[in-house]
Amino acid sequence: MAARFLLIPGRTSKQGQQVNVGKDEPAYEAIVTTLTMHADDMAELGVEAGASLRVRTETGEAVFRCQPGNIPRGLLFVPYGPPTCRLMGGDTDGTGMPTSKGWDVEVEPV
Repeated sequence: MAARFLLIPGRTSKQGQQVNVGKDEPAYEAIVTTLTMHADDMAELGVEAGASLRVRTETGEAVFRCQPGNIPRGLLFVPYGPPTCRLMGGDTDGTGMPTSKGWDVEVEPV
């Protein structure tokens, strides 16, 4: 069952600390592949903590491990990283930076 959400990628302090250790480390990979969503949204999708979810935009897709968190219903949060880059388009609207917040995404359990 697929559902629509609004994805808000961003940076976390834990992610910033891990960058000093290295982006090739498993701990960094775990950070940037973990998606946070409201527990009620997880229940409606029929998934539990640790489940894999495929996230699609009009430009690409990536798989994340989900966890419940203190986030409004209908929104998703994931730290920036290689998986979010696969979801970004190349259009910059003249700013030189692709749109990187507020993506309309389709989510389905893997």
